[in-house]
Amino acid sequence: MTRNDGDPAFGVYIHWPFCLSKCPYCDFNSHVRHVAIDQERYLRAFVREIETTAARTPGREVTSIFLGGGTPSLMQPSTVGGILDAIGKHWSIAADVEVSMEANPTSVEATRFRGYRAAGVNRVSLGVQALDDLSLKALGRLHTAQEAMEAVAIARSIFDRYSFDLIYARPHQTPAMWQAELQLAIAQAAEHLSLYQLTIEADTPFFGLHAAGKLQTPDEATARALYDVTQEVCAAQGLPSYEISNHARPGAECRHNLLYWRGQEYAGIGPGAHGRLDINGIRHAVATEKRPEAWLMRVEACGHGVVVDDRLNSEERADEFLLMGLRLAEGIDPTRYQALSGRALDPLRIAMLREEGAIMVDPNGRLRVTQSGFPLLDAVVADLAA
Repeated sequence: MTRNDGDPAFGVYIHWPFCLSKCPYCDFNSHVRHVAIDQERYLRAFVREIETTAARTPGREVTSIFLGGGTPSLMQPSTVGGILDAIGKHWSIAADVEVSMEANPTSVEATRFRGYRAAGVNRVSLGVQALDDLSLKALGRLHTAQEAMEAVAIARSIFDRYSFDLIYARPHQTPAMWQAELQLAIAQAAEHLSLYQLTIEADTPFFGLHAAGKLQTPDEATARALYDVTQEVCAAQGLPSYEISNHARPGAECRHNLLYWRGQEYAGIGPGAHGRLDINGIRHAVATEKRPEAWLMRVEACGHGVVVDDRLNSEERADEFLLMGLRLAEGIDPTRYQALSGRALDPLRIAMLREEGAIMVDPNGRLRVTQSGFPLLDAVVADLAA
């Protein structure tokens, strides 16, 4: 069941910051350590931060939990179980709670996955990224295409719900190549795919290579053609996009990610985690210390790793709602924007964007970005928020 954007929802995000290796395109808060991680010590810190956060947000019912990273599937099932037990101890848990976990194919073992299932995980998301070995090597991945498909098969055998990620707009990739790869992926996907265009992020190895002319990405026209292929193939196969980069069969959307995009409330636990908490009627934007060892010591000393705790004013909260909500195919309710910001969206700007074919207003009055408008989303949001 997918909750509507007006339904009460509260999510918990758990960040496990460690990876076996750092991918050259990745700018997430992930770290490689060449010594064994003291999981028992980290578990105690996670439990402590959950306790402290719950004291600030009492009485919530948790509707979704997401274990992200990093590579959460490097955790022992007992570590995952301890974290989930702590969440259940300090908040109530919805009967239909979604508990998602990210996993890399290199860390997938059937016995470990059964352990996660027993601990309470009921949905997994696999970082497959590509279905050919040359692309995987170029992306710095440690697994082969065969290993990735074996991991998907293991997930399918153990979990009722699973998803996997692919990256497109890779160097030398053509629309025909991507269409064939995507059709192969859909044949293996039960209900959900996350499909991301490769972006060159600052402070990554790919950024330096791209700047030096040693990494060629598709030109704008090819990138747009790849995006169009993505939408057409997935829609034809019954997995339309419900968000710019996420595709699902109706009812199989990732409930936790919907919570982010709908501007709902969630706690962020672990190194570098972000949260949005409603405390005494005020929305707080919270972030924790990024460096794992520094976070660990801060939690042990203070009970939490929070280093940012900003109060969002009405305009900031409304802008965030607009930016996140327009990523969704369902769009936003303009009356909610007005309730948050204290002002209505400019009807002249809406009319202009409608005329340009970038947005539409559905029969229920919801504002939606069109398929042709999604590649220009940043500009659309900037126009509406001005």
